[in-house]
Amino acid sequence: MRDLSIFVDESGDKTSRARYFILTLVIHDQSQGIANEISAYERSLASADLPNIPFHSEPLLNGHDEYEDLEPRQRKKLLSSFSALVRYLPIQYRAFVYKRREFSDISKLALRMKRDVSCMLIDHLTFFQSFDQVKLYYDNGQALVKKALDEAICSTLSKEAVVKKRTTMTEYRLAQVADYLCTIELAAAKYAAKENGATYDKFFGGIGSFKKNWLKQARRKWLG
Repeated sequence: MRDLSIFVDESGDKTSRARYFILTLVIHDQSQGIANEISAYERSLASADLPNIPFHSEPLLNGHDEYEDLEPRQRKKLLSSFSALVRYLPIQYRAFVYKRREFSDISKLALRMKRDVSCMLIDHLTFFQSFDQVKLYYDNGQALVKKALDEAICSTLSKEAVVKKRTTMTEYRLAQVADYLCTIELAAAKYAAKENGATYDKFFGGIGSFKKNWLKQARRKWLG
């Protein structure tokens, strides 16, 4: 039996306060093991005397929660180490970026997300239908995302083939990868609009450095 995993993360909220809403889907053929890549990542943390903690990009960038006692240089090393892990993982991803001001109400945003995810599935229908099961991992954090995913995936793929699993980023490295890629795509939107600010500049550098060293590396995993 061939199984496909889809890990979901989002950035932004359903209110008009957020300028952007990012939906990211990380796609992994479970027949391709990732244990060796994860072990190498964890060894790199140990050799650099860095803590092996679940990756959460927002608190890492801002020095909150489990990153509160870490110096900026340590947090930058953690970010670089996780970026290297993503580079070697056998995954693909798609991200959908929405400007919140372009949607007069949340229902229109949900419809757009459903349409975009459906189009992605249809464009790669042979690939997705080649699996016996598609396991959808999402923490059910936002109702509009859950609704859009349910309607798009279940209307495009066989309902019997879709298995929904609730998860948290602390349980699965690939959920953390979805969080990382969501942050990269949000950063790309902000750099393009010249809204990057001091925190992004500190961790990613200027727009040239960001595109070359971060965005380009991530986009190599893009589901074309």
